[in-house]
Amino acid sequence: MSAPRESAGTTPRKRRRPGAHPAARGEETSLGRTRRARRINRTLAVAYPDAHAELDFSTPLELLVATVLSAQTTDVRVNQVTPRLFAAYPTAAAYAQADREELQEIIRPTGFCRAKAGHLIGLGEALVARYDGRVPQALADLVTLPGVGRKTAHVVRGNAFGKPGLTVDTHFQRLVARWGLTEATDPVRIEHEIAGLIEKSEWTDFSQRVIWHGRRVCHARRPACGACLLAWDCPSYGRDGSTDPEEAAARVTSPDRDHLLALAGLTPTTEA
Repeated sequence: MSAPRESAGTTPRKRRRPGAHPAARGEETSLGRTRRARRINRTLAVAYPDAHAELDFSTPLELLVATVLSAQTTDVRVNQVTPRLFAAYPTAAAYAQADREELQEIIRPTGFCRAKAGHLIGLGEALVARYDGRVPQALADLVTLPGVGRKTAHVVRGNAFGKPGLTVDTHFQRLVARWGLTEATDPVRIEHEIAGLIEKSEWTDFSQRVIWHGRRVCHARRPACGACLLAWDCPSYGRDGSTDPEEAAARVTSPDRDHLLALAGLTPTTEA
């Protein structure tokens, strides 16, 4: 299998010795970091041209509810619950008037059902009382809602309303730290620092691409370094994961596996 044609500015097949990246040695300039961040984004755009929120929704309210439920669980689990939930509670008023025990039973598989049920009821009440039952678009308004922080607000703004925003979830935090794009650990500071590196028009797409890469290749434990298309631009290459191509390729198990391995210059011969 031959690798797809690469876009200008991407160098996914190249490798450095672990620890040899200028950023790993503290020798990267501020301008160099910005250029590298934008090159990473361009490479991710080739890898994940269809990156999007993996929560199923058809309205801003559905996305808001699904994102609140996604705390401490997977999008897959949330998507298993929401068809029944959305059918039972189609409006903000329905959540405001919900029977707590019935709501808890529906969302129980997502975990923390008591707290989440309280958030959803409070969310419905706030939307009805303050926003005529509609989900507001302003960040300042969204973060006042029960169970909604900046991460959830940016997910909704970016994916339901097309407003630029950086979604700093655990995947995003892990990857931008491994890439040496920030040393911050506070999510708000991370958001602001990355916002200074990536073009505003790219914020939402960049967030989705980073999250997809974190789920598919740059795992929390044993990242697939030897099969990563970002190896050249990653100062953490080989630090936490194996650089052996075959071993690393076995760690890439997503449906787009062949595409990702090809971009990394590998022929996918190992079954996922």
